[in-house]
Amino acid sequence: MRLLNQREASAFLRLSERTLERLRLTGDGPRFVKAGRRVVYRAEDLEAWITERLRQSTSEGGR
Repeated sequence: MRLLNQREASAFLRLSERTLERLRLTGDGPRFVKAGRRVVYRAEDLEAWITERLRQSTSEGGR
């Protein structure tokens, strides 16, 4: 299992760290692991989050 810190996860998703923090706060981001004060992401959860957002058209519903 590959774990990524916030910086690595944001690079993987091509999002800013701030955007990733905001998504985590609102519950709209990928699943994460909280270990004490540390937040890490499993690579498979990042990939699943991307897959859940696949769309064919900009007019499709969803987030």
